[in-house]
Amino acid sequence: MRVEIVDPSEYAALGDLTVRAYQALPGHALSPEYAAVLADVAGRAREAEVLVVRDEDGALLGGVTYVADEGNRYAEFEGADAAAFRMLAVDPAAQGRGVGRAMVQACIDRARRDGKRRLTLMTTGSMDAAHHLYGRLGFRRTPESDMIVEDGLRLMAFELDLEEVADGDGGA
Repeated sequence: MRVEIVDPSEYAALGDLTVRAYQALPGHALSPEYAAVLADVAGRAREAEVLVVRDEDGALLGGVTYVADEGNRYAEFEGADAAAFRMLAVDPAAQGRGVGRAMVQACIDRARRDGKRRLTLMTTGSMDAAHHLYGRLGFRRTPESDMIVEDGLRLMAFELDLEEVADGDGGA
C-alpha cells in the first residue's frame, strides 16, 4: 500500500469512490450539494493536497484532502499552527485493510513537515470506525469546535496535538 498525490487522470475515479463511501455511511443521507463537493476532486486539488492510497497493483483504495492554510476555502480550523484533513474516504470494498490509517498518518506527516502544532478534522456521529481510528492515533474530541451545517448535520471536531504525540508513533 502506498500514499501519493492524486494523478489528474484519477480525479473522476476518486470523486466516484468518495461519493460511494459517503453514501454507504449510516444515519444521514448525503445531499446532492455535498455529493457534488465530494466529487469535485479537481477543484480540491487546485487548492489543497489530495492524496490517494493504492494497493500493490496500483488500484485506487481511498483518498483524503490535506489542508495546511487557514485561509484555504476547505479549512475548517483557525490558527496558523494548525492543519486539517477532510473528505477521507475508503472504498467500501477495501475497508478494514489499514487504508484509513495510512491516509491519516500521511496527513500527520505533512502537518509535521509544514511545522504545524495541531491537526484537526470534522466528522459525523455515524463514522464509528473512523472515531476509533482517530482515538488510537491520539486525536481528542474538541466539542467546543463542533459545528452544525446548513442541513442540520452536526460535525464533531477532533484534534491531534503534534507536540504531545511522538513522531511516527501516532499515539498507538
